[in-house]
Amino acid sequence: MNIESIAKTFVERYARRCFSIALLIVSGSAVAQKPLTLSQAINSGLVNRKNIQAGKSDQLIRKLQTDALYRKYWPQVSAEYTYLYNPILQTSILPIGVFNPAYPADATKSIQFGTKWSQTAGLALNQPLLDVSINRQINEAKLQERIAAAAQAQSEYEMAYTIAQVFIDINLQEVRVKSAAADTNRTWISYQLLQNVFDQKRLLKSELNKGKINHNNAIQDYRKAVSKLIEDKVYLLFLIGNNSIEQSDITIDSGFLSTLNFTITNTQPASSNIPELQQLQLKGEMAAVQTKVEKAKYLPSASVKGYLGANQYTNTFDPTAANTWFGLSYIGLNLKYPLLFGENKSKKIQQLQIQSNQYNQQKEDRAEQYHKDALIAKIKMEQLLSDLKIQEENRELLKESIGIFQARVSEGQETVSSLNTEENELQKLEAGYQANKQQYWLYFLDYLKAAGKLELLWK
Repeated sequence: MNIESIAKTFVERYARRCFSIALLIVSGSAVAQKPLTLSQAINSGLVNRKNIQAGKSDQLIRKLQTDALYRKYWPQVSAEYTYLYNPILQTSILPIGVFNPAYPADATKSIQFGTKWSQTAGLALNQPLLDVSINRQINEAKLQERIAAAAQAQSEYEMAYTIAQVFIDINLQEVRVKSAAADTNRTWISYQLLQNVFDQKRLLKSELNKGKINHNNAIQDYRKAVSKLIEDKVYLLFLIGNNSIEQSDITIDSGFLSTLNFTITNTQPASSNIPELQQLQLKGEMAAVQTKVEKAKYLPSASVKGYLGANQYTNTFDPTAANTWFGLSYIGLNLKYPLLFGENKSKKIQQLQIQSNQYNQQKEDRAEQYHKDALIAKIKMEQLLSDLKIQEENRELLKESIGIFQARVSEGQETVSSLNTEENELQKLEAGYQANKQQYWLYFLDYLKAAGKLELLWK
């Protein structure tokens, strides 16, 4: 089932019983199940997501390519067969005066060699003894494996970051649902107080309307919180590769944020753990390895070559003619030393060196960017943490004030306008507080990612 159909099912399901499901989420009275931890969610995503599995397949392909290169050291044996027709036979000039004194010493004669038909069949052997290029090709292939592994690690790094974002959002949304439910209850009490005063002809309809507006806003915030929670859970199911509708009411481990909330200064950045930087480092090393592979083309090589077979020569087409087959075999040492290779060696090596410098420069630049991102995220976290402490205090003070205003309004000691104003201010403060709280944890994730410490979430 695809994500669109899942989302549609969720919408239909929760549209019918939005408030009852939300209360189950808030009270924890839903179907009992073991809470899903952040580590479990990330590991599930790494196992089930198809793009992650595709990356692992690429690693396997690279490894198979490396293993195949080792076969170049093995003996190379081939069965060879040729059948030739020679319409014009080769003519050679022989010095017949050397062999027959009846002719002048410089006498020569043209003689044709060979037959119209010939065929050759046999086994050819080539056994490499010394070939530096093979070893360097293997080293290059092994480095390609490491680059593929680094690319896979980067995909997993980004996947873990995304799952952690959604996981944190779900946790905060569940808190927001509880808070929104409490706000709805409080604004309903305030509205009932105003309704009583209005029924006693002691309140203007405009003031009663303001109370109703505050309550409607609270209901709207409550429904938005429930809807966003459902949306986040659908997305989490998609990310971890679990699209079962029966698992839609998953519960998550709500204590993971307190586990993550350790002192940032104790988490020293480790840029060497960032897969993107590892990949750039390996690509820089790859250019150096490829330079060695290029140089190996111009080094001497040695191999043993052999042949075992037979030749046939006839003037008519007769593959089985008697007494026309002659044995042929040889074995010997073949030495090869390239002198001219038909290409510019120095230009190729220079190109590879430039590529190596290019990757190293990119790595240094990205490392500086990661360092900058980690520093900025830490600064913003410290600022938001200070703001959150003040907002928490202000929330409690406003809630206390609203309780006092409710009591005074019911006793006729306070104006209704003041209560409506306080209710409206608390809603604004609550919205700002929840936004800052979510942003704080997103900055925390940004810090872990930029500091090379994201693996703390699932390892």
